[in-house]
Amino acid sequence: MSRTARIDRETSESKVLVELDLDGTGRADISTGVGFYDHMLNALAKHALLDLHVNTVGDLEIDAHHTVEDTAIGIGQALREALGDKKGIRRFGDATVPLDEALVHCTVDLSGRPYCVHTGEPDGQVYAIIGGDYAGSLTQHVFETLAFNAAICVHIRVLSGRDPHHIVEAQFKAFARALRAAAELDPRQPGIPSTKGAL
Repeated sequence: MSRTARIDRETSESKVLVELDLDGTGRADISTGVGFYDHMLNALAKHALLDLHVNTVGDLEIDAHHTVEDTAIGIGQALREALGDKKGIRRFGDATVPLDEALVHCTVDLSGRPYCVHTGEPDGQVYAIIGGDYAGSLTQHVFETLAFNAAICVHIRVLSGRDPHHIVEAQFKAFARALRAAAELDPRQPGIPSTKGAL
């Protein structure tokens, strides 16, 4: 069973190509024009064991917002497509990830119902500018956008952290690990892991 997807999305603000393989080895080829975001998406691929190709050309002369958001839309849509009918998956995933002083907990439910709860970032994180063009406020928006477009439930709690870079990176890694666990195939579960018979 191939769990892959290709999303080609173009608007007046960006052109996004996403190719994703849920059963990959963590290979990444990422180019969004936003260096720190590229770093985060590389971490996502590595720790979720996704093969992920992303090429985004956006209106960076305005700011990074449209580029980051539209890329997250594409990745979310690709996740939804690659998951297919979700037959045989574990469905739930959970991870707590440290990065030096930062600690983040994430739980994922591949439920078919989009929801995102994002809490715990320290005061001022939303105003941090990382790498020159990535605003700290974008992180919550990325996970909300991913959850909505992938139709999954995501809870992220920042338990501690001081360095803005570490706080964001720990979130991406925790999400990646939780997603990896949730999307894994369960040899004991041949069907769809829901009493409703559909996800």
